[in-house]
Amino acid sequence: MSETQAHIDDIVAEFEFLGDWEERYRHLIEMGKAMTPLSAEERSEDARVKGCVSQVWLISQRSNDDGAMTFRGDSDAHIVRGLVALLLRLYSGRSPESILGIDANAFLARLGLDDHLSPSRSNGLRAMIERIRTEAAAAQSARANP
Repeated sequence: MSETQAHIDDIVAEFEFLGDWEERYRHLIEMGKAMTPLSAEERSEDARVKGCVSQVWLISQRSNDDGAMTFRGDSDAHIVRGLVALLLRLYSGRSPESILGIDANAFLARLGLDDHLSPSRSNGLRAMIERIRTEAAAAQSARANP
């Protein structure tokens, strides 16, 4: 089992332990509250994720040492901020190749999120995932063609 798969399994087990969806939503909200908020300057139009009903901002950085990507984010809505925190936990600290290898749809299905989010939140979540994947693909391309 790969390190990435083990990491995904840990997150899924954490959510399965919580039981019902009311507890899982509370956990998502707590994850969001625990994130360091972005500064007003970081909440720029360039950082804003298009396709989300709530305001969502994502910032990525690449390590010069190993090329791993770190993501930071924020939102003006509690549950969405928790979803941002969940994605940061899933993707941060991974190589672009590892990020692109994660099957986000399978991950969300294992968590049961695809059945418990409103259509607008699901669309926003997919927009965040697409943004992360686009930035990972750009980083992968930049590494291949310095």
